[in-house]
Amino acid sequence: MSPVLIFSGLVLGAALVAPFATANGHRGKRYYGRENRSNQARNQEDRAYRVFLGEQRRDFREFRSMTRDDQQHYFSWSHEHPDHVLFQVERR
Repeated sequence: MSPVLIFSGLVLGAALVAPFATANGHRGKRYYGRENRSNQARNQEDRAYRVFLGEQRRDFREFRSMTRDDQQHYFSWSHEHPDHVLFQVERR
C-alpha cells in the first residue's frame, strides 16, 4: 500500500472517531439556555425567590404570574441580598 493511502485512512479514521472521543467530556459542564444563564444560576435564583417569599410571609406563586410591582419588589430585594450572603457554602 502506498503511504498516501495509509495517511488518508488515518485522517479519515481520526475524523470519524473524534466526535465520539469528545462526547464523554460533557459531564460537569454547564449548559446555557436561551437566556444564556446556566442551570446552576437558575437553581440559585429559585432558592433566592423562595427565601424572599418566606421573608415576606407569602405563599409560593410562579414568578411570571406575579404583578409587575411584586416582581420589581423581588428584584430590589435580590440586589440587596447577594448570593454569597444567602447561600453561604461551608469551606474546608
